[in-house]
Amino acid sequence: MKNQLKILFGLFILLSVNFLTGCYEHFPLDQDLTRTQNTFLNQDSVKVQFPKIIKDKITVLAMVYTHCPDICPMTTHNMFLVEEKLTDDLKDKVKFVVISFDPNRDSPAVLKKFAEIRDLSFKSWTLLSGDEQNTTEVMLKFGIKAIPADSSYDENGELSYNVIHTDRISLIDQEGKLRSNYKGSTANIDVILEDIKYLGK
Repeated sequence: MKNQLKILFGLFILLSVNFLTGCYEHFPLDQDLTRTQNTFLNQDSVKVQFPKIIKDKITVLAMVYTHCPDICPMTTHNMFLVEEKLTDDLKDKVKFVVISFDPNRDSPAVLKKFAEIRDLSFKSWTLLSGDEQNTTEVMLKFGIKAIPADSSYDENGELSYNVIHTDRISLIDQEGKLRSNYKGSTANIDVILEDIKYLGK
């Protein structure tokens, strides 16, 4: 009897370990983003805390800037395609977040226009702009690099510049943990969908 109990207890421990580690084996990352909160303004100029605003949601996130001529529009479009292909049972579980790393030009109003042009629904999308400190801290969390390139002044005397930056979409689980990164502009939509489906089980 004692041997049987030992075997049952051993099986229980093994199953518990498999249950707890299974999710971690599926994803390459397990980085807790919730230890600190950063303050941003959303597209309606409402002050919010990140990542508090994504609590209990599976989140697809990218850091972009609206003056980007190529990578950022492609990255945002790939996120849009992910949303379009979500199954009905997942739609309410997934949130899409865009954070600008160029807040000097990307005001909440600019971000809102950026979203409206692309038919992004504010029911599921949030676009964020913050001060330099909060923006830099979140860039460090996600390992995003952004370096201003050649600059010039336009006909109105406004400073114009492009930014060389990390090309990335990130997946965050319901506990606020960064689980996977994908190349944003050429992301495999099906892979992201499968990973979302795994988290949504």
